[in-house]
Amino acid sequence: MQHDLWLSLFGFIVGLFGTLIGAGGGFILTPVLLLLYPHDSPDTITSISLSVTFANAFSGSMAYARMGRIDYKYGLIFAGAAIPGAVLGAISTYYVPRRTFDLIFAILLAAISIIIFFKTPSGRASHSGNAMVLSFRDLRIGITISLLVGFVSSFLGIGGGIIHVPALAGILGFPVHVATATSHFILAIVTFVGVAVHVITGTFHHGVTRAIFLALGVILGAQAGALLSSKVEGKVIIRALSVALALVAMRLLFLSLKGY
Repeated sequence: MQHDLWLSLFGFIVGLFGTLIGAGGGFILTPVLLLLYPHDSPDTITSISLSVTFANAFSGSMAYARMGRIDYKYGLIFAGAAIPGAVLGAISTYYVPRRTFDLIFAILLAAISIIIFFKTPSGRASHSGNAMVLSFRDLRIGITISLLVGFVSSFLGIGGGIIHVPALAGILGFPVHVATATSHFILAIVTFVGVAVHVITGTFHHGVTRAIFLALGVILGAQAGALLSSKVEGKVIIRALSVALALVAMRLLFLSLKGY
């Protein structure tokens, strides 16, 4: 019982920080689950992480919707592009060895951390309030990125926000606070699809109890994170995301090379 309560407390922290930066929290949750449960298979870990990330994204999206920050038009377009990748990514985890999975995860996090730390949001896209107007070229770029995000995020169980937020803000020119809210909306759709695949394939039942207690904390943390986001400067959010990714990447890389 005490272990379950600790999971809920950790879930609260994941929900708060994940919603604050629009990343869903999966990039924090997955490596911690890998550390806590070294004998679980990648598909079990990703199914837990995706289900909790869905709870976070859904709760955070409700809060952001009340604030009027979500760009539903592009959110739906990019979510639709990400869904095929999410299905394939969820299925692929079953075929990858644990150490290989950890190494891939660490390298990806390190690369993203470096890119977004030095990338300043361009503000290139036109917008009126939260209504964005992308060029056809940028729209194609966004769809391509979303397709790849769908696969990678579902494969690693991280939800995709760590890629979508910097892509929306740094590449497509969304204001950071709109990017975080829209990313959360996309996350809610894509992670739901990923969880559904794990349920259908029978991999999710190994982690249902852990997912429930984590989700209870995440839902409350997501509401707190959405409220706090209005008080934090966009540049600070992006830099905090970069530093967090770097720390997690170094720890996971060390463990994957050490072989636990």
